[in-house]
Formats: sequence, C-alpha cells, structure tokens
Amino acid sequence: MGTLSKALCLLLLYCVMASASAGTYLKYKDPKQPLGARIKDLMNRMTLQEKIGQMVQIERTVATPEVMKKYFIGSVLSGGGSVPSPKATPATWVNMVNEIQKASLSTRLGIPMIYGIDAVHGHNNVYGATIFPHNVGLGVTRDPKLLKRIGEATALEVRATGIPYAFAPCIAVCRDPRWGRCYESYSEDYRIVQQMTEIIPGLQGDLPTKRRGVPFVGGKSKVAACAKHFVGDGGTVRGIDENNTVIDSNGLFGIHMPAYYNAINKGVATVMVSYSAWNGLRMHAHKELVTGFLKNKLKFRGFVISDWQGIDRITTPPHLNYSYSVYAGISAGIDMIMVPYNYTEFIDEINSQIKKKLIPMSRIDDAVKRILRVKFTMGLFEEPLADLSFANQLGSKEHRELAREAVRKSLVLLKNGKNKGDKPLLPLPKKTGKILVTGSHADNLGYQCGGWTITWQGLNGNDLTVGTTILAAVKNTVAPTTQVVYNANPDANFVKSGKFDYAIVVVGEPPYAEMFGDSTNLTISEPGPSTIGNVCGSVKCVVVVVSGRPVVMQPYVSKIDALVAAWLPGTEGQGVADALFGDYGFTGKLARTWFKSVKQLPMNVGDKYYDPLYPFGYGLTTKPNKL
Repeated sequence: MGTLSKALCLLLLYCVMASASAGTYLKYKDPKQPLGARIKDLMNRMTLQEKIGQMVQIERTVATPEVMKKYFIGSVLSGGGSVPSPKATPATWVNMVNEIQKASLSTRLGIPMIYGIDAVHGHNNVYGATIFPHNVGLGVTRDPKLLKRIGEATALEVRATGIPYAFAPCIAVCRDPRWGRCYESYSEDYRIVQQMTEIIPGLQGDLPTKRRGVPFVGGKSKVAACAKHFVGDGGTVRGIDENNTVIDSNGLFGIHMPAYYNAINKGVATVMVSYSAWNGLRMHAHKELVTGFLKNKLKFRGFVISDWQGIDRITTPPHLNYSYSVYAGISAGIDMIMVPYNYTEFIDEINSQIKKKLIPMSRIDDAVKRILRVKFTMGLFEEPLADLSFANQLGSKEHRELAREAVRKSLVLLKNGKNKGDKPLLPLPKKTGKILVTGSHADNLGYQCGGWTITWQGLNGNDLTVGTTILAAVKNTVAPTTQVVYNANPDANFVKSGKFDYAIVVVGEPPYAEMFGDSTNLTISEPGPSTIGNVCGSVKCVVVVVSGRPVVMQPYVSKIDALVAAWLPGTEGQGVADALFGDYGFTGKLARTWFKSVKQLPMNVGDKYYDPLYPFGYGLTTKPNKL
C-alpha cells in the first residue's frame, strides 16, 4: 500500500509540474524585463549544443528545417548571388526566410535565427531593388546626410524581403587602387570614411543613448549593420586581396582604425573580421586586436563575425589545419563563424576542443551572450517572422530618385575644354542636330552597376535587373528633335562621315569582385581605348569613365574635350545625364588620387612624392542651366 501511494504521489507531482510548465513564465520571453536579465535567464537554460549552434552561420542552400532544428543553428546567410529563385519577388524571399525561421522557433527554447545578406550598394542581390552607387562614388559626395538617407532606404528594401541583417558598410580605407575591392571603400582618406559611417544610423536607427559600444537596431523598418573588414583590409601590399598589411602601429591605428571608433559610437551591431593579415598575423587569429582592442578597449558589445570561410583561410592553403583554424579563430574572439557549408565539421571540432579544455566555456558564453544581445535588441524574439508590409519599398520611386541624386553628386568633372582657355564643352546642349552615343558601357546596366550586383561578380548586359542605362538617360533628356545615334564601337570613317555635333563616349572596366578585380595595369577594357581614338579625333567628345577606381587615362586626356569620372553609378543612369546636360551642376571632388601611371602606386594624398594626374580633392564645377 505504501509503495502504491508513493507512486501515486509521484505521478500527481509530475502532472502538476507538467501543467505548470505549459503556462510557465519564461523571463527571457518577456520584453518588459531588462536586457541583461533576459540574456542571463536564457543562457541558464541553454545546453552546450544550443550555445554552439548560436555561433554557427550557414548558407541558405544547406539550411533545411531538419538542420536548423538538429543543430540549433543561430544564423543563415545568402552568399553573393544566392537567391531562392531567379528574379524572385519579395513574397518568395519572405516565404523562404520564414520557413527557415519556423524551424528555429520549433526548437526547445525557440531562439530565432538571424538572416544576413550583402546589401553593399542597396539590396544588391535582389531583382528590382534600387542599386545605389558603390562606395567609391559616395565618398566623392562628402555628404553624411545623403549616406544616412541611403542607409534608411536600403534598410527598408532589405526588410521588404524579410531580412533583418545587412553585411554593410565596408569602412575600408583603400590605399592602393590595384586592390579589387577598392570600389567598396569610400576614400583613401580615413576622415572621409569616418564621415560616411553616418550610413549606420540610417540602416539601424539613431542610437537613443550615448553608451559607447552598445548595439542598437530600431525596430522592424531597420536592420542590424556590420562594420567591415576589421582591420587594415585596404592597406595590403600592392593591393593584393586578402594579403598582408605591412604597416606600423601608428599607421594601422591612424589610418585604418578611426572609422571603427565612429561605427561603434553609433551603435553598430556587428563587426566582420578581415581576411587580411597585419604584419604577417591573420586578422581572424589576432586576439590582441579582436579581443584586446575591439572588445576590451573600445568596449564593443555587439558580436564579431568571421568572413566567408574566414577561419579556414587562417592557414595557407585554406583548410590545411582546421583544428588550428577553429582554435585560433574562436580564441581570437570571433563570436559567429560564417562556416558556411561544412557546419558538422565545425560543430564536431569545437565540441572536441571544449571537451579537451582547449577552448574555455567562458569564451563560448561571451560569444553567445553577444549574439543574444543583438537578437534581443533588434526585437527578433518579439517579431521573428517577416511579412509583406514593406514589399512596396523594393525599388520604389522615392528610392530611385534618391539613388539618382547620389549619382549626380558622385560624378567628378576632371576636364572641360580640350585646351587651356577653350570654351567648356559641358553642359551639353539638349537641342542640337545629331549626337553620337558610343562605348562599351553606354548601354550596359550590368557594367554600370559593377560587382556585387545580382551575382557576386556582377553581370554583363541589361537583363539583370530594372534600371536606366546612360544611353536611355541621354535619350530621355535631349530635345525630341535631337537625333541620337548609338554605335557601341564605331570606326573612324563612321564618325567622320556622321556629321555629329558632339559625342558621348562611355567606357571603363568590366564588373568584378574581390580578388578577381585585383589588377596590376588598371587599364580600361577594350575596345574602350580604340573607341576614344576613333571618336575623339573627329568630333567634340565627352568621355564618361565607368570604373571602380581611377584607371590609366593620361594617354587619352589630350584628345578629349571633357572627362567625367562616373565610378559605378548603379541602376539610376539618369543621374549622369542630369549633370551632362546641365539640369544640375557638377559638384563632386575626388576622394581618391588619380594617378598618371601605375608605376607611381601606391600614392596617396600627403605622401612625400605626390605627382598625380588629378589630385585628391580635385573636381571642376558647373552651374545648372537656368530654366
């Protein structure tokens, strides 16, 4: 009888506990609780595997519901060009993100995953999005308020697809244009890069408190930002991507670090580590800078994320000694690892090292606390699922007008009149007999947008997304009676016999990204030089250079009447025509030195030997035509 009543008591106790737990108050799910209390409560409930899962970021193609649930994955990303379907709509994106999120929410603790994407000049992976000028052009504007507005617009377009996290901005200080990522840098001058960090409150919202280092994301219309790539990525020897930045402490902290102070003061939620090394030590393994300086000295309290396979690349060749890579990367202070595919290998390896006490639990807890802090701060626990409430923001008229404004403010007029004292060619008359528009980049939206557009490396042609080419912009702008003749690469006879009043020649670089853009010669691509030769010898011409950096122009300058640096303007080519035809004046000033010869490189403003074709800060101005 005693045994039976004991069993009944235990059963009754179990039932009471079960019913209580069904309605249990969970402190971490209560938004009224202080942030610290929520983090502490959730972490006390988490198993080691749940903690490790938070530190893992995987590519969306491997993020099945089963994987998300089994490994408690904390984050998912789209790599460059990784989309749910070609020309996917906002609804397709939102459905995909929500399906992954539902798997995360169905786990024991229901911790939402955070989805990230490269939105580096607008929401550039997504069909129909507004593509803004790349950073190399935006630095020319020296206009922090414009950058903030671009951040606000980008956040809305990213949220339109259900995504709450953008891997932007890049705050590299590119010191050598031979680097294939130079167009991702605002300037060779760290002070301009510091000004441009105003894009961060645009993306995230204005930090309500002055507590330095605290991550902030202001609700559903904002996204978590990511300052990258920490640190010195723009200073590598000969501009070789992912290479070694050889510089003393004064150089690193005086040139490459200052923009991080601004980013952290503005509440940037995350920081991405650079592939590059500083004086031989890979940044992904640099504990002194990642933990000692960024976390401890600067008091950064968001999370530190690796770059794509970043820990693998600690060794040369990559993945040579993965055990060491995991140990070095986690020990350095990286909190979230962009794995992005071999997640079981990473999870097994980190488990093994924790078991062997190579990686202490204190390091794991630091990482998880930081990741949860960002997730709680941005309201992911309260509203983990996206909806279509922002769908109409993608590529909206207002955002395209903003991009058009950014294009015209980013243009730099380098020459206006063939010889000294000659009458300026610009602004061009809208009403004239016949004009020639020519060049490989005149009618090519892909070339105009550059790398990191729809795909990682960018595309050739006009079918990639929605936008206005420079040719279309010219046709939109001239008088109805003006005849516009387009010939991508005319021979000299065509030009001579054409009786053109003037020509607009649009040439430059093909699209590229990262190491595929590293260049030792920095020439404009063929047939650009021959087009300049064939056209500018016979008719008054303005040459518009579409490129991610200064390129070799000295051999052609004497033949040219007017020269415009348009950088990589994005989808709104109308902004180029706005200035060419005088609806707006040219105002841009170079934020990069324009060299004469690649033999001079690296050459930056302030150098002892400084003999550029066009110096930093140079730019002719024009007044807008009076209506």
